[in-house]
Amino acid sequence: MIDRDYIITPDVVSDPVQARRLLAGHVQRVLAGRNGSSTPARQIVRLELPLAPIDPFRWLQAQPTAARMYWSGREGQIETAAVGEADVCMRPAPAGVDALRRQLTPVLASCDARVRYYGGVRFDPAQPAEAPWHAFGAYRFVLPRFEVRYEGKAMTLACNLVLPTDFARGPALLEQIDRLSFPALGLPGEVPMPVRRQDRPDTEGWGRMIGWALSAFAETSLDKVVFAREASFGFSEALDPVVLLENLKAGTPDCFHFFFQPGQGTAFVGASPERLFRRRGRTVDSEAVAGTRPRGTSARDDARLLEELLRSDKDRREHEYVRISMQEELTPLVDAFHLDAEPSEMKLTSGRHLVSRVRATLREGITSLDVLQALHPTPAVGGYPSAEAIAAIRAHEPFDRGWYAGPVGWIGPEAAEFAVGIRSGLVQPHRLSLYSGAGIVTGSTPEGEWREIEHKISDFIKVLRLDLRHTHAA
Repeated sequence: MIDRDYIITPDVVSDPVQARRLLAGHVQRVLAGRNGSSTPARQIVRLELPLAPIDPFRWLQAQPTAARMYWSGREGQIETAAVGEADVCMRPAPAGVDALRRQLTPVLASCDARVRYYGGVRFDPAQPAEAPWHAFGAYRFVLPRFEVRYEGKAMTLACNLVLPTDFARGPALLEQIDRLSFPALGLPGEVPMPVRRQDRPDTEGWGRMIGWALSAFAETSLDKVVFAREASFGFSEALDPVVLLENLKAGTPDCFHFFFQPGQGTAFVGASPERLFRRRGRTVDSEAVAGTRPRGTSARDDARLLEELLRSDKDRREHEYVRISMQEELTPLVDAFHLDAEPSEMKLTSGRHLVSRVRATLREGITSLDVLQALHPTPAVGGYPSAEAIAAIRAHEPFDRGWYAGPVGWIGPEAAEFAVGIRSGLVQPHRLSLYSGAGIVTGSTPEGEWREIEHKISDFIKVLRLDLRHTHAA
């Protein structure tokens, strides 16, 4: 039996040649541990090497593989950049979380506590994917081949091996290690200027959607629907999604940051302020987030906008649907449940939201995937009641959301963390499609909700150095 978790050396390694040599040597030792011709049970071996600090973005850019990902939590305690795929759990759309549970649950049983599968789920996995989203599947979770993980002030380089499958991949693995690059620190690159913009829906189509929703509130059981827009920008130069994320991260310090590139040409990038849930053992933390205002241009203006948000009947009603839904969905899974008595402010660099925080204790036997299935989609990104809202989105939105507003994050044997994939975009070589939505309730107006969405994509807009008023609409 091979030990699951190796620390290759306790000493921090700063020389790239030594790092590659040590890692290759331990991979060879693990792969040489096969016991004759017998086939051992499935096992994940994680090799870790303490590494002198490097820039994770430069490291991502320097690797030869097209499969790349990045994740950092909102609190900034752990940052992971990874390349390659040791294992992939994926199904093409349509497929639901039940299929993910059947595929991933036995896999996690063979994992050490430090092993994480990173990925996401479509907002609506029951619907077929449009072409740009095909590579992402209904869901896609990857055990990276190589990871650079920053925890506090300590950095590690890790290699994940899946046995017995990797016994036959020894020469290829050693070649991949030899090609790992460790570049010097550097400054972020620049994002090229876009040359055109197209909105789906346009202002007329948006007005029709909001008008339909307001009529539905009066005539059906629908109370809230979150309609989204796609703003697509064209570029004459190729976009580098790593550069885009790096610049975005610098301007959005209070967010989850993520980047998933399953292959050459397409990547999903975002800076989300909203946690879906975090699980540690039996403890789950989540939050209801709905209701939005910008930050003010002065302290007095900022205080006025906060007071306006806290006193807004429309925003508090929109928020209350999320609170009610979270309690309804989590209660059957938990032994204890606590929800803030009143919403408070979630303050961000460029905006603010109403937030109510949740802490719950899971019942024995409840898994992270059970929580994921219960919470997604929240009324903050779908609506209330959920089934009626999802039906409205399917009928009226003129584009495929893909992973936008779906769960993105990581999952391990006894822990998980997922953000809601909002404030995000799909990057193609010469195209960036930004997605954002607004909660429509009684009292909403097409003009007001259009402005709210423009504000929500403002973090990307600043990265693009773009004045929206002067963009040519295609």
